[in-house]
Amino acid sequence: MSEQSVNEVDKKEITPIPTKEIGGEELVLEPIPEQPQDPSKVSLEERLPEEIDLADPELYFNRELSHLQFNARVLEQAMDENHPILNRLTFLCIFSSNMDEFFEIRVAGLKSQLEYSREKNGPDGMHPKKVLSLISEQAHKLVRRQYRILNDIIFPKLAAEDVKFIRRSVWNEKQSTWAKRYFRDNVLPIISPIGLDPAHPFPRLANKTFNFVVELEGRDAFGRENGLAIVPAPSSLPRLVKMPDDVSEGGDNLVFLSSIIHAHADQLFPGMTVKGCFQFRLTRNADLEVDSDDIGVDLAGALRTELQSRHYGSSVRLEIADNCPTHIIDSLLKQFDLETQDLYKTDGPVNLSRLMAVLELVDRPDLMYPPFSPGLPRKLASSGGIFEAIRQRDYLLMHPFESFSPVIDLLSDAAKDPHVVAIRQTLYRTGARSPIANALVEAARNGKEVTVVIELRARFDEAENLALASRLQDAGAIVVYGVVRHKTHAKMILIVRREGAELTRYVHLGTGNYHAGNARLYTDYSFLTCDKETGDDVHRVFQQLTGMSKELKVKKLLHAPFTLRDRLLDMINREAENAQKGDPSRIIIKVNSLTEQRLVQALYKASQAGVKIDLIVRGICTLRPGIKGISSNIRVRSIIGRFLEHTRVYYFYNNRNPQVYLSSADGMDRNLNNRIEVAFPLQDLKLSRRVKKELELYLSDNTQSWILQSDGSYQLSKPRKGEYRSAQRTLLSDLADSTR
Repeated sequence: MSEQSVNEVDKKEITPIPTKEIGGEELVLEPIPEQPQDPSKVSLEERLPEEIDLADPELYFNRELSHLQFNARVLEQAMDENHPILNRLTFLCIFSSNMDEFFEIRVAGLKSQLEYSREKNGPDGMHPKKVLSLISEQAHKLVRRQYRILNDIIFPKLAAEDVKFIRRSVWNEKQSTWAKRYFRDNVLPIISPIGLDPAHPFPRLANKTFNFVVELEGRDAFGRENGLAIVPAPSSLPRLVKMPDDVSEGGDNLVFLSSIIHAHADQLFPGMTVKGCFQFRLTRNADLEVDSDDIGVDLAGALRTELQSRHYGSSVRLEIADNCPTHIIDSLLKQFDLETQDLYKTDGPVNLSRLMAVLELVDRPDLMYPPFSPGLPRKLASSGGIFEAIRQRDYLLMHPFESFSPVIDLLSDAAKDPHVVAIRQTLYRTGARSPIANALVEAARNGKEVTVVIELRARFDEAENLALASRLQDAGAIVVYGVVRHKTHAKMILIVRREGAELTRYVHLGTGNYHAGNARLYTDYSFLTCDKETGDDVHRVFQQLTGMSKELKVKKLLHAPFTLRDRLLDMINREAENAQKGDPSRIIIKVNSLTEQRLVQALYKASQAGVKIDLIVRGICTLRPGIKGISSNIRVRSIIGRFLEHTRVYYFYNNRNPQVYLSSADGMDRNLNNRIEVAFPLQDLKLSRRVKKELELYLSDNTQSWILQSDGSYQLSKPRKGEYRSAQRTLLSDLADSTR
């Protein structure tokens, strides 16, 4: 792939992300704090490599703090002038959404450990209470930076493009009249203010709902005087409203629902004086805990019951307007049983993820990345049919640069093909009305034997997956929910087709979900084959998922929780042995996260043996690189760009006989030990060389690549002038908008 093609997609030259301070706040990608060590203990740097135990907590970064570092890198994309301004706003929204989930799941989990005296230190040795304190310290810095980027950079740049967010303090007479009418017609009829007194206890507020706390003065009709009221913002109303053209002063004028409610709060309390009105939002524990006894009876039923309570878990975070008086904040913290470190003051809307609505309200394609047409191999697009194409050769597609349509076409053609007798598929995040679901429904109605393994517990997609299961069952498909206590995360399609006197198995294996929308946003590999041994392996994995049997031997696939972790360890150890013998060795691993301790320790040992190791880890990484004598041969980078990096690749040089595995599995404890995952080899030399070339492209990236330092900080690569290389841009240029 040509590095010169990096600028062919975007004509303007790539420029580095600015790293200057915003409002006096320094760049937040700080070192990850370490567990305080015993002063009498010799430091890591002072010990000889052979004196260091590879289980020493000093060798591991804290998982949650590393997770925060990933969110910080996402936030910094809002500073990257290579992204169009609306895309920069999108990154700001994604950061907000990521932080919501971080608090709902990760922070909530740590708090639960303390609440129920189930504290458990990770490999880094840090106590959950200390981790929570450090999370609060780092998260507060990130949130302050987020709002400074929004107010000091994003809003002004959008205003310069005639996309304005109009504050109520600057409404002119026409705009004020329009806002008053909007409040009267759309808000007032459905809003329900709640005065707080002994007869009106504090309302039970659902997770992440948008509310106001209002301070009142005066005596109402019943003699009640002075106090607080809670005003839940109606969930049916948009949080961002576009002003009509006749009241706008040119361009696109947008106003927050919070501004409209705030400006007319006095109308909610006639005769009372509103001393203050302050927006706030409460984040709760949203992790589902399905009782194991219930699972044995009915997983779907147990999950439906648990979903009803998800919105009312324990409190973990309070976000509130930064001008709210201290006595009101203290009252809310007490009400929600939160501490000061759980309080986040916001200089703007309390839920910035809702700003994604701008993309629908504003028709400004010039302020976003231009659309592109994914590439498609010529033979997959030919009239001979997809089965004929796959019979001739294996295909490897890299989304979103290459089209996801062959995967949909494979299922759609199978649903109609009279020679197809059976279809089996795993589904994790797909959608009840997606093209994939539609094809499976059609296949079942056409009399095919359709068996679908749906993972109901895909976080935050549980309700959608329940709806999908019901739709497929109504169509006549057999639906199973995988294996109790092991999430089914493998991405597999198996199609059985009668061809003459034989049955041929066609297979799709992928690194990502069967979601056409995600295939335009995430980088993932799709592998299409009718190789007999691969088909036999996938058949056996489905046997284990849908039936009950002893562990079935598979020939080509690596299968978690049975063989995947141990085979990865074997291949890492083999590289170490080769290096010790003086043979060439190399390991390249590309995953979303790396936390599994045995995997990390094996990489440390390989590094000590002299193996050159490159890790491309998008998110969490607990491995500490650059430690002399331990990990000095390990380099870790994170690629953050226009598309979410999602491919999982394991490459081993294997003494000049490279092995390349693609997988649904990350290098995490849950993936390798507690999930159903598969990794599949690329035995076609041309395909394996292609993947190696694409890995090297990521390793050469010097514009969107963040290098992990031994202290836990990340440094953005700084290219020399004229030597800008972006892996994603090059792939977009080389693979998209073409038929090869």
